[in-house]
Amino acid sequence: MELLVERTEAGVAILTLNRPDALNSLTGALKVALRDTLQGLQADPGVRAVVLTGAGRAFCGGQDLREHAESLEAGSGASLSTVTEHYNPITIALAEMPKPVVAAVNGMAAGAGASLALLADFRVGGPRTAFLMAFANVGLAGDTGISWTLPRIVGHAKAVELLLLAEPVRAEAAAALGLLTRLTESDEDVLPTALELADRLAAGPTLAYAQIKRELAAGGSGSLAAALAVEAEAQSICGHTADHQNATASFVAKQKPVYEGR
Repeated sequence: MELLVERTEAGVAILTLNRPDALNSLTGALKVALRDTLQGLQADPGVRAVVLTGAGRAFCGGQDLREHAESLEAGSGASLSTVTEHYNPITIALAEMPKPVVAAVNGMAAGAGASLALLADFRVGGPRTAFLMAFANVGLAGDTGISWTLPRIVGHAKAVELLLLAEPVRAEAAAALGLLTRLTESDEDVLPTALELADRLAAGPTLAYAQIKRELAAGGSGSLAAALAVEAEAQSICGHTADHQNATASFVAKQKPVYEGR
């Protein structure tokens, strides 16, 4: 299978892009599987956090260019419709995932692969991790939300540089820019560190996390008034949850709260 899905007892869904011989590049079948799986996880109450990673020596090499070239030669139109049919829904599913998403970026994340990683809330990488905004290298504009995520992380000027020059960003530079949120000492530690982080998040106030993510999405692109309106609504939603009531009572009792996602 091109996409492996594993669920842990802690409520973590681990999605592994499974085309290691092709650097986990994205075929039509893999994009459909990823899109449909992510959309299903959004409403799955048994999933409290998501880990996205790749099999073998790369996270994701982006679009499968062999399949793309065949589509262009055939003139089927599928090569360009994939943006609206696959990449855009995948982007929305990740960006609006109402639970934390951790990317274990093992090795290269290029093109749409880099875009996928940047849509995660946390990105864990190791010494071999690298990002390549490769779109311009094949005469294409960016997709999979890169024009939205990249400037938010590195700023507009750096985003222009990374997208137009399309040069690799190695691990330490990626960490300095914020492309990575955690950099491990060895590549073997990337996935275990990501899973440890996901376990911690899965045990936390996931309903509050969902509202915080919604607040940040609104606050980063709208007016102050709009942000305050979202904050008021989000706080009202959280304030009526059993998690908030239990956590408040636990604080008063000097006990560690247990969050159940309700």
